[in-house]
Amino acid sequence: MKMSRQIEMRAATTTADPRWAAVQTRDARADGQFCYAVRTTGVYCRPSCAARLPRPENVEFFATAAEAVGAGYRPCRRCSPSGRAPSQQQAEMVAGLCRQIALAERPPTLEELARAANLSPFHVHRVFKAVTGTTPRAYARACRAARMKATLNAEETVTGAIYAAGYGSSGRFYEEAGRTLGMSAGSYRAGGARQQIRFAVGQCSLGAILVASTERGVCAILIDDDPDVLVRDLQDRFPRADLIGGDADYERVVATVVGFVEAPGLGLDLPLDVRGTAFQMRVWQALQAIPAGETVTYTAIAERIGAPKAVRAVAGACAANRLAVAIPCHRVVRSDGGLSGYRWGVERKRLLLAREAAK
Repeated sequence: MKMSRQIEMRAATTTADPRWAAVQTRDARADGQFCYAVRTTGVYCRPSCAARLPRPENVEFFATAAEAVGAGYRPCRRCSPSGRAPSQQQAEMVAGLCRQIALAERPPTLEELARAANLSPFHVHRVFKAVTGTTPRAYARACRAARMKATLNAEETVTGAIYAAGYGSSGRFYEEAGRTLGMSAGSYRAGGARQQIRFAVGQCSLGAILVASTERGVCAILIDDDPDVLVRDLQDRFPRADLIGGDADYERVVATVVGFVEAPGLGLDLPLDVRGTAFQMRVWQALQAIPAGETVTYTAIAERIGAPKAVRAVAGACAANRLAVAIPCHRVVRSDGGLSGYRWGVERKRLLLAREAAK
Protein backbone atom coordinates (compact mmCIF):
# COMPACT_ATOMS: atom_id res chain seq x y z
CA MET A 1 0.00 0.00 0.00
CA LYS A 2 1.35 3.40 -0.93
CA MET A 3 2.37 5.78 1.89
CA SER A 4 -0.12 8.44 0.79
CA ARG A 5 -2.92 5.90 1.03
CA GLN A 6 -1.84 4.93 4.56
CA ILE A 7 -1.86 8.59 5.63
CA GLU A 8 -5.34 9.08 4.20
CA MET A 9 -6.63 6.01 6.04
CA ARG A 10 -5.11 7.12 9.37
CA ALA A 11 -6.63 10.59 8.97
CA ALA A 12 -10.01 9.10 8.10
CA THR A 13 -9.86 6.82 11.16
CA THR A 14 -9.12 9.77 13.44
CA THR A 15 -11.76 12.11 12.06
CA ALA A 16 -14.39 9.35 12.26
CA ASP A 17 -13.61 8.84 15.96
CA PRO A 18 -15.98 10.90 18.19
CA ARG A 19 -13.03 11.68 20.47
CA TRP A 20 -11.51 13.81 17.70
CA ALA A 21 -14.32 16.36 18.08
CA ALA A 22 -13.42 16.77 21.77
CA VAL A 23 -9.78 17.33 20.83
CA GLN A 24 -10.69 19.89 18.17
CA THR A 25 -12.79 21.88 20.63
CA ARG A 26 -10.36 21.31 23.53
CA ASP A 27 -13.30 20.12 25.59
CA ALA A 28 -12.20 20.02 29.26
CA ARG A 29 -15.15 17.76 30.06
CA ALA A 30 -13.37 14.97 28.18
CA ASP A 31 -10.27 15.19 30.39
CA GLY A 32 -9.78 11.91 32.24
CA GLN A 33 -11.88 9.98 29.74
CA PHE A 34 -9.04 9.44 27.27
CA CYS A 35 -5.80 10.97 26.03
CA TYR A 36 -4.34 11.37 22.58
CA ALA A 37 -0.77 11.06 21.35
CA VAL A 38 1.00 12.72 18.44
CA ARG A 39 3.24 10.44 16.42
CA THR A 40 5.46 13.26 15.08
CA THR A 41 6.31 14.71 18.52
CA GLY A 42 6.16 11.58 20.67
CA VAL A 43 4.02 13.25 23.39
CA TYR A 44 0.55 12.55 24.67
CA CYS A 45 -1.95 15.17 25.89
CA ARG A 46 -5.29 15.79 27.54
CA PRO A 47 -8.22 16.55 25.20
CA SER A 48 -8.22 20.14 26.52
CA CYS A 49 -4.53 20.77 25.87
CA ALA A 50 -3.98 24.27 24.51
CA ALA A 51 -1.07 23.16 22.33
CA ARG A 52 -1.30 23.49 18.55
CA LEU A 53 -3.81 21.05 17.07
CA PRO A 54 -2.03 18.09 15.38
CA ARG A 55 -2.87 16.77 11.94
CA PRO A 56 -5.40 13.93 12.26
CA GLU A 57 -3.17 11.40 10.48
CA ASN A 58 -0.61 11.85 13.28
CA VAL A 59 -3.06 11.25 16.16
CA GLU A 60 -3.44 8.07 18.19
CA PHE A 61 -6.02 7.68 20.97
CA PHE A 62 -5.52 5.86 24.29
CA ALA A 63 -7.96 5.09 27.05
CA THR A 64 -5.45 5.89 29.81
CA ALA A 65 -2.14 7.67 30.28
CA ALA A 66 -0.56 4.35 31.23
CA GLU A 67 -1.41 2.93 27.81
CA ALA A 68 0.15 5.94 26.09
CA VAL A 69 3.32 5.56 28.17
CA GLY A 70 3.36 1.84 27.37
CA ALA A 71 3.27 2.73 23.67
CA GLY A 72 6.39 4.84 24.09
CA TYR A 73 4.90 8.33 24.44
CA ARG A 74 5.96 10.89 27.06
CA PRO A 75 3.56 13.32 28.84
CA CYS A 76 3.03 16.83 27.50
CA ARG A 77 4.71 19.41 29.75
CA ARG A 78 2.02 21.95 28.97
CA CYS A 79 -1.14 20.07 30.01
CA SER A 80 0.51 17.50 32.33
CA PRO A 81 -1.83 14.63 31.38
CA SER A 82 -0.45 12.31 34.07
CA GLY A 83 -1.14 14.76 36.91
CA ARG A 84 -3.90 17.11 37.96
CA ALA A 85 -5.68 19.06 35.24
CA PRO A 86 -4.60 22.70 34.84
CA SER A 87 -8.16 23.80 35.57
CA GLN A 88 -8.09 21.83 38.84
CA GLN A 89 -4.74 23.32 39.78
CA GLN A 90 -6.06 26.82 39.10
CA ALA A 91 -9.21 26.16 41.12
CA GLU A 92 -7.18 24.93 44.09
CA MET A 93 -4.84 27.91 43.85
CA VAL A 94 -7.74 30.38 43.74
CA ALA A 95 -9.48 28.58 46.63
CA GLY A 96 -6.34 29.12 48.70
CA LEU A 97 -6.25 32.81 47.81
CA CYS A 98 -9.93 33.14 48.72
CA ARG A 99 -9.18 31.66 52.15
CA GLN A 100 -6.27 34.07 52.54
CA ILE A 101 -8.48 37.02 51.68
CA ALA A 102 -11.32 35.88 53.93
CA LEU A 103 -9.04 35.39 56.96
CA ALA A 104 -6.93 38.54 56.51
CA GLU A 105 -7.48 41.42 58.94
CA ARG A 106 -7.08 43.84 56.02
CA PRO A 107 -7.54 43.11 52.30
CA PRO A 108 -4.21 41.75 50.93
CA THR A 109 -2.75 43.57 47.94
CA LEU A 110 -2.50 41.94 44.53
CA GLU A 111 1.27 41.76 44.98
CA GLU A 112 0.86 39.89 48.28
CA LEU A 113 -1.52 37.40 46.64
CA ALA A 114 0.90 36.96 43.74
CA ARG A 115 3.75 36.14 46.14
CA ALA A 116 1.55 33.60 47.92
CA ALA A 117 0.70 31.93 44.61
CA ASN A 118 4.26 32.26 43.26
CA LEU A 119 2.89 33.92 40.12
CA SER A 120 2.96 37.39 38.60
CA PRO A 121 0.26 39.88 39.72
CA PHE A 122 -1.10 39.98 36.17
CA HIS A 123 -1.46 36.19 36.02
CA VAL A 124 -3.05 35.97 39.47
CA HIS A 125 -5.57 38.66 38.56
CA ARG A 126 -6.46 36.95 35.27
CA VAL A 127 -6.83 33.45 36.74
CA PHE A 128 -8.74 34.67 39.82
CA LYS A 129 -11.27 36.49 37.64
CA ALA A 130 -11.62 33.55 35.24
CA VAL A 131 -12.35 31.10 38.07
CA THR A 132 -14.52 33.23 40.36
CA GLY A 133 -15.99 35.75 37.93
CA THR A 134 -14.79 38.65 40.04
CA THR A 135 -11.52 40.38 40.81
CA PRO A 136 -9.50 39.82 44.02
CA ARG A 137 -10.32 43.38 45.12
CA ALA A 138 -14.07 42.89 44.59
CA TYR A 139 -13.93 39.54 46.39
CA ALA A 140 -12.10 41.17 49.32
CA ARG A 141 -14.71 43.93 49.41
CA ALA A 142 -17.49 41.32 49.52
CA CYS A 143 -15.74 39.44 52.35
CA ARG A 144 -15.36 42.67 54.30
CA ALA A 145 -19.02 43.52 53.78
CA ALA A 146 -20.01 40.05 55.02
CA ARG A 147 -17.84 40.51 58.12
CA MET A 148 -19.40 43.92 58.62
CA LYS A 149 -22.89 42.44 58.62
CA ALA A 150 -21.83 39.83 61.17
CA THR A 151 -19.99 42.23 63.46
CA LEU A 152 -22.78 44.81 63.43
CA ASN A 153 -24.79 42.38 65.53
CA ALA A 154 -21.86 41.48 67.79
CA GLU A 155 -20.12 44.77 68.51
CA GLU A 156 -21.49 47.29 70.97
CA THR A 157 -21.13 50.21 68.57
CA VAL A 158 -21.22 50.73 64.81
CA THR A 159 -17.73 52.24 64.98
CA GLY A 160 -16.41 49.12 66.70
CA ALA A 161 -18.00 46.94 64.03
CA ILE A 162 -16.42 49.04 61.26
CA TYR A 163 -12.89 48.50 62.53
CA ALA A 164 -13.53 44.88 63.52
CA ALA A 165 -14.59 44.17 59.92
CA GLY A 166 -11.23 45.43 58.64
CA TYR A 167 -12.10 48.91 57.39
CA GLY A 168 -9.19 51.31 57.75
CA SER A 169 -11.50 54.24 58.38
CA SER A 170 -15.15 54.87 59.02
CA GLY A 171 -15.27 57.17 55.98
CA ARG A 172 -14.38 54.28 53.69
CA PHE A 173 -17.16 52.17 55.16
CA TYR A 174 -19.82 54.85 54.83
CA GLU A 175 -18.86 55.25 51.15
CA GLU A 176 -19.83 51.61 50.62
CA ALA A 177 -22.63 51.18 53.17
CA GLY A 178 -25.52 51.99 50.87
CA ARG A 179 -24.36 49.54 48.23
CA THR A 180 -23.42 46.70 50.60
CA LEU A 181 -26.16 46.99 53.22
CA GLY A 182 -28.91 48.75 51.30
CA MET A 183 -29.53 50.93 54.34
CA SER A 184 -27.62 52.76 57.04
CA ALA A 185 -25.44 50.72 59.39
CA GLY A 186 -27.65 51.71 62.29
CA SER A 187 -30.77 50.47 60.52
CA TYR A 188 -29.09 47.21 59.54
CA ARG A 189 -27.86 46.71 63.11
CA ALA A 190 -31.45 47.14 64.26
CA GLY A 191 -32.71 44.54 61.76
CA GLY A 192 -34.06 47.08 59.34
CA ALA A 193 -35.70 49.10 62.11
CA ARG A 194 -36.59 52.67 61.20
CA GLN A 195 -36.57 51.72 57.55
CA GLN A 196 -39.92 52.08 55.90
CA ILE A 197 -40.84 49.61 53.20
CA ARG A 198 -44.09 50.08 51.38
CA PHE A 199 -45.63 47.07 49.77
CA ALA A 200 -48.81 45.77 48.18
CA VAL A 201 -49.99 42.47 46.78
CA GLY A 202 -51.85 42.24 43.50
CA GLN A 203 -52.90 39.65 40.98
CA CYS A 204 -51.54 39.02 37.53
CA SER A 205 -51.71 36.21 35.01
CA LEU A 206 -48.79 34.51 36.79
CA GLY A 207 -50.55 34.44 40.18
CA ALA A 208 -50.16 36.67 43.23
CA ILE A 209 -47.48 39.34 42.94
CA LEU A 210 -45.92 41.37 45.77
CA VAL A 211 -44.11 44.62 45.05
CA ALA A 212 -42.11 46.38 47.79
CA SER A 213 -40.10 49.59 47.77
CA THR A 214 -37.65 51.44 49.97
CA GLU A 215 -37.00 55.13 49.55
CA ARG A 216 -34.36 54.13 46.98
CA GLY A 217 -36.75 52.23 44.69
CA VAL A 218 -38.41 48.86 44.15
CA CYS A 219 -36.51 46.33 46.26
CA ALA A 220 -38.60 43.20 45.70
CA ILE A 221 -40.96 41.74 43.12
CA LEU A 222 -42.07 38.31 44.29
CA ILE A 223 -44.50 35.87 42.68
CA ASP A 224 -46.34 32.91 44.15
CA ASP A 225 -49.75 31.29 44.17
CA ASP A 226 -50.33 32.25 47.82
CA PRO A 227 -50.31 35.97 48.82
CA ASP A 228 -49.60 35.03 52.47
CA VAL A 229 -46.38 33.29 51.44
CA LEU A 230 -45.22 36.46 49.73
CA VAL A 231 -45.92 38.65 52.77
CA ARG A 232 -44.13 36.22 55.12
CA ASP A 233 -41.16 36.20 52.74
CA LEU A 234 -40.97 40.00 52.91
CA GLN A 235 -41.26 39.95 56.71
CA ASP A 236 -38.42 37.41 56.96
CA ARG A 237 -36.17 39.63 54.87
CA PHE A 238 -36.86 42.75 56.95
CA PRO A 239 -37.89 41.47 60.41
CA ARG A 240 -37.79 44.87 62.13
CA ALA A 241 -38.54 47.22 59.28
CA ASP A 242 -41.71 49.23 59.23
CA LEU A 243 -43.72 47.42 56.56
CA ILE A 244 -46.47 49.64 55.25
CA GLY A 245 -49.29 48.00 53.31
CA GLY A 246 -52.69 49.15 52.16
CA ASP A 247 -51.35 52.41 50.72
CA ALA A 248 -53.63 53.44 47.85
CA ASP A 249 -50.88 55.52 46.24
CA TYR A 250 -48.48 52.60 46.30
CA GLU A 251 -51.00 50.30 44.68
CA ARG A 252 -50.45 52.35 41.54
CA VAL A 253 -46.84 51.11 41.59
CA VAL A 254 -48.11 47.54 41.75
CA ALA A 255 -50.43 48.25 38.85
CA THR A 256 -47.45 49.53 36.84
CA VAL A 257 -45.50 46.32 37.53
CA VAL A 258 -48.52 44.15 36.68
CA GLY A 259 -48.93 46.07 33.43
CA PHE A 260 -45.29 45.33 32.61
CA VAL A 261 -45.83 41.62 33.31
CA GLU A 262 -48.83 41.50 30.99
CA ALA A 263 -47.28 43.70 28.29
CA PRO A 264 -43.46 43.54 28.43
CA GLY A 265 -43.19 45.89 25.47
CA LEU A 266 -44.36 48.76 27.70
CA GLY A 267 -41.10 48.68 29.66
CA LEU A 268 -40.75 49.32 33.40
CA ASP A 269 -39.86 52.90 34.19
CA LEU A 270 -39.39 52.60 37.95
CA PRO A 271 -36.23 53.11 40.07
CA LEU A 272 -34.84 49.86 41.48
CA ASP A 273 -33.13 49.28 44.82
CA VAL A 274 -30.80 46.46 43.73
CA ARG A 275 -28.64 44.83 46.40
CA GLY A 276 -26.10 42.09 45.91
CA THR A 277 -22.46 41.18 45.66
CA ALA A 278 -20.22 42.73 43.03
CA PHE A 279 -20.50 39.60 40.89
CA GLN A 280 -24.30 39.43 41.22
CA MET A 281 -24.57 43.08 40.21
CA ARG A 282 -22.57 42.41 37.05
CA VAL A 283 -24.76 39.45 36.14
CA TRP A 284 -27.97 41.37 36.80
CA GLN A 285 -26.78 44.28 34.66
CA ALA A 286 -26.10 41.82 31.83
CA LEU A 287 -29.59 40.37 32.24
CA GLN A 288 -31.17 43.79 31.98
CA ALA A 289 -29.46 44.23 28.59
CA ILE A 290 -31.30 41.22 27.09
CA PRO A 291 -34.14 42.56 24.91
CA ALA A 292 -37.66 41.24 25.48
CA GLY A 293 -38.39 38.32 23.17
CA GLU A 294 -34.80 37.05 23.17
CA THR A 295 -33.06 34.40 25.26
CA VAL A 296 -29.40 33.99 26.18
CA THR A 297 -27.56 31.01 27.64
CA TYR A 298 -25.83 31.00 31.03
CA THR A 299 -22.56 30.47 29.16
CA ALA A 300 -23.15 33.57 27.03
CA ILE A 301 -23.84 35.68 30.11
CA ALA A 302 -20.63 34.42 31.72
CA GLU A 303 -18.72 35.43 28.59
CA ARG A 304 -20.41 38.84 28.43
CA ILE A 305 -19.30 39.75 31.94
CA GLY A 306 -15.76 38.57 31.22
CA ALA A 307 -15.92 35.41 33.34
CA PRO A 308 -16.37 32.56 30.83
CA LYS A 309 -15.65 29.85 33.41
CA ALA A 310 -18.14 31.16 35.97
CA VAL A 311 -21.25 29.60 34.41
CA ARG A 312 -22.43 28.04 37.68
CA ALA A 313 -21.92 31.32 39.52
CA VAL A 314 -24.06 33.03 36.86
CA ALA A 315 -26.81 30.49 37.51
CA GLY A 316 -26.48 31.20 41.24
CA ALA A 317 -26.83 34.95 40.66
CA CYS A 318 -29.96 34.34 38.58
CA ALA A 319 -31.41 32.26 41.42
CA ALA A 320 -30.62 35.04 43.93
CA ASN A 321 -32.56 37.65 41.93
CA ARG A 322 -35.38 39.19 44.00
CA LEU A 323 -36.77 41.44 41.30
CA ALA A 324 -38.79 39.16 39.03
CA VAL A 325 -39.31 40.48 35.46
CA ALA A 326 -37.56 43.77 36.31
CA ILE A 327 -34.27 41.86 36.22
CA PRO A 328 -35.26 39.34 33.51
CA CYS A 329 -33.52 36.17 34.68
CA HIS A 330 -36.33 34.28 32.90
CA ARG A 331 -34.56 35.11 29.60
CA VAL A 332 -31.60 32.86 30.46
CA VAL A 333 -31.75 29.28 29.20
CA ARG A 334 -29.50 26.24 29.02
CA SER A 335 -27.07 25.70 26.16
CA ASP A 336 -29.49 23.26 24.52
CA GLY A 337 -32.34 25.79 24.74
CA GLY A 338 -33.98 24.08 27.72
CA LEU A 339 -35.64 26.30 30.29
CA SER A 340 -33.83 24.79 33.33
CA GLY A 341 -34.88 26.25 36.69
CA TYR A 342 -36.64 29.45 37.63
CA ARG A 343 -37.05 30.84 41.11
CA TRP A 344 -40.75 31.44 40.58
CA GLY A 345 -41.49 28.22 38.69
CA VAL A 346 -40.53 26.89 35.26
CA GLU A 347 -44.10 27.14 34.01
CA ARG A 348 -44.13 30.89 34.74
CA LYS A 349 -40.83 31.18 32.87
CA ARG A 350 -42.38 29.41 29.90
CA LEU A 351 -45.38 31.76 29.92
CA LEU A 352 -43.22 34.88 30.16
CA LEU A 353 -41.02 33.82 27.24
CA ALA A 354 -43.99 32.86 25.11
CA ARG A 355 -45.65 36.20 25.82
CA GLU A 356 -42.52 38.18 24.98
CA ALA A 357 -41.93 36.17 21.79
CA ALA A 358 -45.47 36.87 20.61
CA LYS A 359 -45.06 40.65 20.84
